[in-house]
Amino acid sequence: MTARRVTPLPNAKGPAAWNAILGDGASYPPIKKDGTADFVVIGAGFAGLSAARRLVQLVPDASITVLDAGRIAEGSAGRNSGFMIDLPHDLSSSDYAGSSDDAAMITLNRQAIAFAAQAVEEYQINPHFFDRAGKINGAVSDAAHAHNLRYAKHLESLGETSEMLDSADMTDVTGSRYYRSGLYTPGTAMLQPAGYIRGLAAGLARDGIKIHENSAVTTTERRGNTWHVTTPQGVVNAGRVILTVNGHLESFGFATGRLMHVFLFATMTPELDAETLQTLGGQNRWGVTPADPMGTTVRRIDSNQGGNRIVTRTCAVLRPDQTVRKSDVSRAARVMQQKFASRFPQCADLRMEYTWAGQLCLSLNGVAVMKQIDDGLFSGCVQNGLGTARGTLTGIGAAELAVGVQSDITRHFTAQNRPKRLPPQPFQSLGANSVLRWKEWRARHE
Repeated sequence: MTARRVTPLPNAKGPAAWNAILGDGASYPPIKKDGTADFVVIGAGFAGLSAARRLVQLVPDASITVLDAGRIAEGSAGRNSGFMIDLPHDLSSSDYAGSSDDAAMITLNRQAIAFAAQAVEEYQINPHFFDRAGKINGAVSDAAHAHNLRYAKHLESLGETSEMLDSADMTDVTGSRYYRSGLYTPGTAMLQPAGYIRGLAAGLARDGIKIHENSAVTTTERRGNTWHVTTPQGVVNAGRVILTVNGHLESFGFATGRLMHVFLFATMTPELDAETLQTLGGQNRWGVTPADPMGTTVRRIDSNQGGNRIVTRTCAVLRPDQTVRKSDVSRAARVMQQKFASRFPQCADLRMEYTWAGQLCLSLNGVAVMKQIDDGLFSGCVQNGLGTARGTLTGIGAAELAVGVQSDITRHFTAQNRPKRLPPQPFQSLGANSVLRWKEWRARHE
């Protein structure tokens, strides 16, 4: 018998703005009585809903239950920047270039994007929520411009195309004179992440999958060939369970002492009126990631995605207890207000409507945990800050493992080493947060 108590439970801070700007969506009842299923998926974000969809494809007659601790699109799935990136995007590097398996990872990332695109078509998800517009790496300093040049050369060596934009081009796109240059790559899908996740959940519900919100799993126990998955109001008994909870894998008792729990922060403007839009200039949709990974991500969206707004994302802090502090959010809000004003001095007085924190899970060696972790128990976790594409892939892969299917996805992730053990506390927190703050300062203009 294997029994595990789950702690801590998810505790998101601040609104999931991507979800809030869409207004009320469909609701799914909490589980209120005991039941059975062939498969239980725990977590209804990119990984969990992708796992559920892959199960539908592989075993269409199976009974599938999806449990989430909160509301659909209120967790990390509604708190990211919405970049589903196909190219190497190693956040621990200076210029995103990864390792010798970059070409293989590009192929896998494109499988994730194609999987999402097919879901958009089949489930009739609003196509504005999945815009294959590409993205720009924006550079301000000479060092950042050099990062872009190196990255462009690396992409060329992989047979990938990119386009260098000068300062005038960047102003035409963003309305800001802040950037020296940019590197445009065409393969990224720009999501309204909450809209995509809502649409994916609605399509799965129509396929017959039982989705339960506000149904946090508190214990899991294996008795014989059955997993007993307990929530405050009911138990689901299933032969196979898929964990798609990213960093909360540690809450279930796995990879303990091996996962880094990092929070990033974001702000979003109120909806911009016609006068402000004219003052702002630029195109109505674009996405800029910083040439230095520790810089600031900026997106502009339009009325088809929840309003004409600008999103700013930066600042990082390690919190091993998976709980962000109020002071973390307040500090990040001040920093991002300054970042916004420096990029858009013509709108510097504009106050942000939303500020929020989003949780990432990283491993020291950049690996995921996508494998069988117990009898009948499978993991699609540890996305290393790449939750939209990597979450989709690990969800697909975990579902495939659960039904005994091999693919390029399962072979790639099951061949990875386990996450490296972290230094003991307090050295882990002190060291990591010092490094993060130093990198943030070094990239303060980016």
